[in-house]
Amino acid sequence: MKKIIHTEQAPKAIGPYSQAVEINGMLFISGQIPIDPATGKVVEGDITAQTEQVMKNIGAILSAAGYTFADVVKSTCLLADMADFAAMNLVYGRYYAENPPARAAFAVKTLPLNVLVEIETIAVKG
Repeated sequence: MKKIIHTEQAPKAIGPYSQAVEINGMLFISGQIPIDPATGKVVEGDITAQTEQVMKNIGAILSAAGYTFADVVKSTCLLADMADFAAMNLVYGRYYAENPPARAAFAVKTLPLNVLVEIETIAVKG
């Protein structure tokens, strides 16, 4: 049976979706954008600041569901501009220093609220 995961430590869903869904030992985290859950606003700053907030949001959801970054097996990174890839990758890499997950990264035309980055995540209890 699927379980809906919600935490006040990550941004509220801004549409008809859940922060995350857990089923059969797998956690599917919806794409996270750089919204500060305390203010409900997009964080100010460049791709580095925005990626840091996205990773904090992912971490909060992982924690709420009883997972850690070590449980992450797949990430999909969406960028407004591939020129930001290297800077995003530096921040992202700090969270996955050992045994990083599989990953895809794409440039897209526009992201919600015109943010610079969105990352979705899949974690598995193993």
